[in-house]
Amino acid sequence: MAPMTAPGAGERMHELVERLYPICRSITGDGVRATLDIIGEYVPLRVHEVPTGTQVLDWTVPQEWNIRDAYIADAAGNRVVDFAASSLHVLGYSVPVAATMPLAELRGHLHTLPDQPSWVPYRTSYYKPEWGFCLSQETLDAMPDGEYEVRIDSTLADGHLTYAEHVVPGQVADEVIVSCHVCHPSLANDNMAGVAVAVFLARELAERNPYYTYRFIFAPGTIGAITWLARNAERVIGASPAQAEPRAWGRVRHGLVLACAGDRGQLTYKQSRRGDAEIDRVLRHVLRTSGRPHRVDEFTPYGYDERQYCSPGFDLGVGSLSRTPYAGYPEYHTSADDPSFVSPEALADTLAVCREAFAVLDRNRRYLNLSPYGEPQLGRRGLYDSLGGRSDAKEAQLAMLWVLSLSDGEQSLLDVAERSGLPFDAVAAAADALHGAGLVKT
Repeated sequence: MAPMTAPGAGERMHELVERLYPICRSITGDGVRATLDIIGEYVPLRVHEVPTGTQVLDWTVPQEWNIRDAYIADAAGNRVVDFAASSLHVLGYSVPVAATMPLAELRGHLHTLPDQPSWVPYRTSYYKPEWGFCLSQETLDAMPDGEYEVRIDSTLADGHLTYAEHVVPGQVADEVIVSCHVCHPSLANDNMAGVAVAVFLARELAERNPYYTYRFIFAPGTIGAITWLARNAERVIGASPAQAEPRAWGRVRHGLVLACAGDRGQLTYKQSRRGDAEIDRVLRHVLRTSGRPHRVDEFTPYGYDERQYCSPGFDLGVGSLSRTPYAGYPEYHTSADDPSFVSPEALADTLAVCREAFAVLDRNRRYLNLSPYGEPQLGRRGLYDSLGGRSDAKEAQLAMLWVLSLSDGEQSLLDVAERSGLPFDAVAAAADALHGAGLVKT
């Protein structure tokens, strides 16, 4: 496989998570823009602003939400809940409010986690006008009956939905999309860890001269991916949704959603809706042969934006890579998902798996044996001599024979590696040698 992640990459990704963590993000607004500004310091971005009211497939771009301050203050003026301390304290997309009310009335707008009394939950109300606060159960239990000042200084008005792309040019125009969402406030693993891995993966790919073109999408969850698909239908399926035949073929060949990429759990790959897409086979192969603890899950129409990319009309081969999947750890969508929950070692490991998978994807070709009648004489072409003294000479020789045997124009190098039980790198190196000797062609 490809070399291990450069020393210190995990720490640098963790530093990026720490920078991004405090920002109040939502599906629209200045928090998303501030997040993209920081990402843009690492990789150049093309930022898109889509106006409120724009029709995107079956959805409509919502109004833009921004917030400046929010708090609950007791009779003495002490802020018992303060947005300045954590952006999780406000129900996402809360409409503005300025009132004084008794605790009994206020309770209907408060969200806690009784089973985790010291943690603050993450809650939103994107498409229903509402206001509220999130706080620990311990804080609520300590609030005496009485009057409280309630203030949410927010705006919900026509504006834009913001997303960004970064493109790493490849040798061909066919694309691999890498998608992660940028709408969660003050949650480190979900999903700033995915953002950090995507950023550093993009930087590494730019130094590798990849075969495919890699398009990185930084967008709000659900509505962001839907907006991207609506605006890129011809790239995806070769036509507009109204014109497209089922499974029409566009430029996007493969894809991966990155989420929950930095916790200490084992790696988890969720397959595409197809289940047999090339990205599915590549990730299964890389995880199995790497010896890493992992699991592979079947597709479900719930989770992150893989369900948008895999929807039947688009039917892209897009899987999702995470460590512990969404909702699979107690800290999920709570204040306990802070930077201390994210491990530099786990970030580095997730990045390494992405690198290894895309190295296989980039090199997975179908070859045709140009000397298919009997085994060609490899020694006469110097192919055996080139193996002299190599510790892996037997494996390399066997890989050449397997490539010659299965290069019928239909089977890929991954097919060869899977059937032979040989490492993909050995099979790809054999194909390179045979191609150089004029014995196979793509």
